[in-house]
Amino acid sequence: MTSSEPSSSSSPAVVHHHHADHGEERTLTILYATETGTAQDVADRLARLCRNLRIRARVHSMDAYPQEELINETVVLFVVSTTGSGHEPRAMTPLWNMLLRADLPEDLFEDLAFAVFGLGDSAYEKFCWPAKLLSRRLAQLGASEICTRGEADDQHQLGVDGALGPWMQQLSAVLAHIFPLPEGVEPESPDSLPPPRVSISEAPPGSQLTRKDPLVTDREYHRATVICNQRLTAEDWYQDVRHFEFSFDEDVNFKPGDVAVIHPEALATDVESFLACIGYANIADDPIDIRHTLIDQSLPDHLPEITTLRELFTRYLDINAVPRRSFFAVLKHFAEDELEREKLEEFLSEEGADEMYEYCQRPRRTIREVLEEFRSATIPRDYVFDLFPPLRPRQFSIANSVKTYPRKIHLCIAIVQYRTMLKIPRRGVCTSWLAGLKPGDQLQIGVQKGFITLPPDSKTPVICVGPGTGVAPMRAIIQERIHDGTYENTLYFGCRSAAKDHHYGKEWEHYASEGKLIYRAAFSRDGPEGVQRTYVQHLIREDSSRICELVDQKGAWIYISGSSNKMPAAVRAAIQDALISQGGKTEEEAKEYIVRMEKEGRLIEECWS
Repeated sequence: MTSSEPSSSSSPAVVHHHHADHGEERTLTILYATETGTAQDVADRLARLCRNLRIRARVHSMDAYPQEELINETVVLFVVSTTGSGHEPRAMTPLWNMLLRADLPEDLFEDLAFAVFGLGDSAYEKFCWPAKLLSRRLAQLGASEICTRGEADDQHQLGVDGALGPWMQQLSAVLAHIFPLPEGVEPESPDSLPPPRVSISEAPPGSQLTRKDPLVTDREYHRATVICNQRLTAEDWYQDVRHFEFSFDEDVNFKPGDVAVIHPEALATDVESFLACIGYANIADDPIDIRHTLIDQSLPDHLPEITTLRELFTRYLDINAVPRRSFFAVLKHFAEDELEREKLEEFLSEEGADEMYEYCQRPRRTIREVLEEFRSATIPRDYVFDLFPPLRPRQFSIANSVKTYPRKIHLCIAIVQYRTMLKIPRRGVCTSWLAGLKPGDQLQIGVQKGFITLPPDSKTPVICVGPGTGVAPMRAIIQERIHDGTYENTLYFGCRSAAKDHHYGKEWEHYASEGKLIYRAAFSRDGPEGVQRTYVQHLIREDSSRICELVDQKGAWIYISGSSNKMPAAVRAAIQDALISQGGKTEEEAKEYIVRMEKEGRLIEECWS
């Protein structure tokens, strides 16, 4: 994939549209690629917009869409998230690789009109990169972009809604031009209550509830037994970081950099109080039959046909999420109190956007807490999937090599606990659930390919930079290389205190004592008062001569993992300075060298915000 800067915005081309006449089918295709589910939610909202315009949308995840069909499409809306430090989501990779083929003719998609909505985080240098590249590549292949590319920024105070609302208004006007309504037909009002995406009824007598974990039948998941749940940080330390070990009865194949996928469960006490709050307590355990009736709207994965409301809110629907604007757009239809309904209408107005942010996003108020305040809302069962977002699986970097620990997966996880600005305690749904697991407990764990690859020549040196829990994939890399007899490994680790949060410190020191690892640790809070704190980038600068030799002369590969705040950029700058001060390169040459390393796959970032 090229990394030259695509234009930050694109202007819609002048397109000679086919105008759907009365007899022509009014259809388009929506293709999305997601990692965390947000792009899928956007695709649902775009399908709802199409329905309002009397257009039928066919909605597919990119990895489930037959690539050869793209040439037959006339209008396609793409929704693309960004993962890692500018990678396309895994679901997009097969389609993207097909589009990158050098033998494709320049007029391949001359009959295709398209629009792209990207999701990203401007804290990263390659903001909305996959969306920008997709937009550019489709235009190169003759397709016509009908709407300025939308780019949602996680840093916006309203999150996705900051860009999505205005973009959908623009898209709506374009689609109304491409698909003019027949005479006498009006579009549905966007303020009207949409039909529910499911029909829920009492399960037929004699129906059997499936108590078995539905993930058992998914071949991508494996039954795991907890063998270790150990705190790594000191008991009196502010952060609780755990080392987990899971064992398997079968071979589980993964490589350094791959991730474990875990489906959490909400705490039973939270679910119980929530069910009472919304008036479902007396029917929470009645068997129900779920039928998917609105096919252009998605449902949570692995959803059983026969279940209970308690099971839905424990495993499939997220009551602890911070609600988006779309939540309030549905909730307003069910508020029976006039003042409550007026407040919801106010939140949804253009003037009320800031107020909704102050009420919801800023204090991290959850759906559960919102419903405790809007008590007049009576939510029909059929609408639970339209109101509550799916409880998404979480992904964690695997912290071991399968060669060193066959049939085992290790994870290094920070348990999410904090207080909001309203001093309300918060716990991460998944990490709290994991923290409560005991040896002998069982769960299903999936494995997904990550973005880290090892050098094809095992003799190539590696430099790993992994402060905090960013050390997890580095542990997998180092274990694998040591197992294979490769000892030219360097690790830069950073934390606050050698005595409090030095993750796997004894393991690193042991490898170093055997000559299998050069270990450099920065303990930022252990220095004397008034002295500048030491971080990993400072150690890299201290080692500039050795870094330059490894990178410029020996072709070392560099891995950076951890928080995406200032650390990745500071590390890159330190490596660049080493190439200038020790390698005799100009600033421009050093910058180009770093860019080339990234293109060649020799510099890999796996960071998160």
